[in-house]
Amino acid sequence: MYKVAIVDDEPVIVRGLTRTIPWENYNCRVVGTAGDGQEGMKLIREQKPDILISDICMPGIDGLTMIAGMKSEFGHMQITILTGFRDFDYAQQAIRLGVTRFLLKPSKMDELEEAIRVMIENLERQGITGHEEEADAAKGEIPKTQPVHTPEENGREEDASGEGREGEETDSPASCFIVKNALAYIEANYTEKLKLSDVADQIYVSQWHLSKLLNKHTGQNFSEILNNVRIEKAKELLKEPALRIGDIAEEVGFLDMAHFSRVFKKQVGISANEYRNTKLG
Repeated sequence: MYKVAIVDDEPVIVRGLTRTIPWENYNCRVVGTAGDGQEGMKLIREQKPDILISDICMPGIDGLTMIAGMKSEFGHMQITILTGFRDFDYAQQAIRLGVTRFLLKPSKMDELEEAIRVMIENLERQGITGHEEEADAAKGEIPKTQPVHTPEENGREEDASGEGREGEETDSPASCFIVKNALAYIEANYTEKLKLSDVADQIYVSQWHLSKLLNKHTGQNFSEILNNVRIEKAKELLKEPALRIGDIAEEVGFLDMAHFSRVFKKQVGISANEYRNTKLG
């Protein structure tokens, strides 16, 4: 059966969607619900649903970024947005990022069921029939004693190749949106003790998926991108003769002066002091 996840911060909506829609008639089952974006992300990573019905106006989440993260990392997943947020441009952008339907609350039952039918048709076109789990179980491929691990537990081992059920699309509009947001976040927070996991948490994707996207779109890994930003900022600050190089290193996010010196020389070809004296003198 197709796996369905429901994410909404209104319990009455969650109960209504879970109990009112005849999921069995669509070869579907609800595998979990969540009341906010963070719970929703955890649910999606654990269950890898085929269908997601979610609000995007919930406390503590950026709805469009969450959508982009889900479509980038789980390309096969069909998403219907059910929200009270009435903004045409927002809806258009959500559709561009890969949302199947954008429904406004209160939504009629026939609208919801039409969305479900379209999502199932899209899954079938991808060759996903909803019978994969039963087939695997029948072949004994998932023994009952075998533990199920989340992507966080598996690290980059789970579909690190980019192939498999998630159907990731590294060049999709959603992936491009994610990379743009990641680079903007790095640019805005380069002075902090920034880690790949910090950026991934902000844009609702796993660390290994973000790492893959950054490499694909920029040709650089996270550390290289971060160091590039920091060194460019340092070059600007070196124009101020009153600033000591040690202070500049700390201001752009390097906690170790020796590390700053190595990175600067590697990227620029000369030391920070030489750069100040020859390039800016």
